[in-house]
Amino acid sequence: MFRAIPFILILVVAGCKKDAATPAGTAEPAAGAQTGAAAEPVKALPETLPDVLAKVNGEAVTRKEFEDYVRNLEGQAGRPIPADQRDRIYRGVLDQLVGYKLLLQEAKARKVVVADADVDARIAEVKKQFPSEDLFMQTLIDRKMTLEQIKADARRDLSIARLIEAEISQRVALKPGQAEDFYKNNPDRFTEPERVRASHILIAAENADAAAKAQAKTKAGQILKDLKAGKDFAALARQHSQDPGSAVNGGDLGFFAQGQMVGPFNDVAFSLKPGATSDLVETQFGYHIIRVAEKQPGRTVPLEEVRPRLDEYLKHQNRESETESFVKALRAKSKVEILV
Repeated sequence: MFRAIPFILILVVAGCKKDAATPAGTAEPAAGAQTGAAAEPVKALPETLPDVLAKVNGEAVTRKEFEDYVRNLEGQAGRPIPADQRDRIYRGVLDQLVGYKLLLQEAKARKVVVADADVDARIAEVKKQFPSEDLFMQTLIDRKMTLEQIKADARRDLSIARLIEAEISQRVALKPGQAEDFYKNNPDRFTEPERVRASHILIAAENADAAAKAQAKTKAGQILKDLKAGKDFAALARQHSQDPGSAVNGGDLGFFAQGQMVGPFNDVAFSLKPGATSDLVETQFGYHIIRVAEKQPGRTVPLEEVRPRLDEYLKHQNRESETESFVKALRAKSKVEILV
C-alpha cells in the first residue's frame, strides 16, 4: 500500500503509523511482516546503491531520499532492517518513493494550492510533539535542516493529501453490507479471551542474592499475615508494594487476558475465584500477593458493539485501496524507470 512520506518523519518517528484502529482491537501485521503464503522472491539490490535509483517522468529518486526513508523506518522500528529482509523492504521503499513522486507531480499538474496558513498550522502540530521550541530548533540543526525546508516539505505533503482527497473522497464510503460481511467472514477478529481484574503487592527481588531474596520473602510473608488478619489490601499495597505502576492505585492492575502476565503470576491469577487472595507467588521480579476482583469469560463481541470501530477500520481500508488504485493509474500513464 502506498503511503506518502510525511515530512514529520524527518523529526519524529510516528509518521508511518496508521490512524484507524483494527476491529475489536486486533493488531494488524507489522510493517514488512509476511502473512499467508511465502513471499515471492525479489530482485536483489546492490550493496552499494547508485546516486539515482529510479526516474519518474525524468525526475530522479535519489539515494539520499531513499536512505532518509530507510533511516526513519529503522527509527520507528527501533532496530536496523534485518539482513534477510533487506531486499524485500528496500524494494517496498523504492516503490513508495516512486508513488510519492507520481502524486507530487500530479498535484503540481492540477495546480493544487496550499495556503501559507495551512502550512503554518502543520508546523505548529509538529512543534507540539516537542517539549520546547528550543528542542524543536535543535532537532532541526541536528538533522541539518532549516525551518524553510520543513515548510516546503509540509506544503508538498498537504498538496498530496488534498489531491488524494479530491480524487477518492466519493469512493471511500462503506458499501451496503460491507461491515456485516466482514464481521461474518472474520470471526476470530471479534473474540475476546477470558480476562481477570486483579491487584497485587510486590516485594521486589529481581537479580537479588540469596540473602536479599530471603529478606524480601520474609517481608512479603508478614504482609500476607496482615491481610489474613483483616487489614485492607489497597492500603497495604500503597504502603509496601514496590511496583510503582500499580502501588499508587492500591495494587490495581486492571483487566488482563491469559498470557499477558509472567507464567506463575498468570496461572495463579486465573485459578483464583473473585475475592480470593493468593499465597506468596514467586516470579523473576520478586514475591507477589495477588487478589482477584473480577473475572470476565471469553466472548464474541456483538456486531453492534464493535460497529463504530469496524466502520472506521473499513473506511480506512477503502481509502488505502482507492489510493493504491489511483497511484497505479498514474504509474500506468507515466514513464517509470527502475535503475537497480
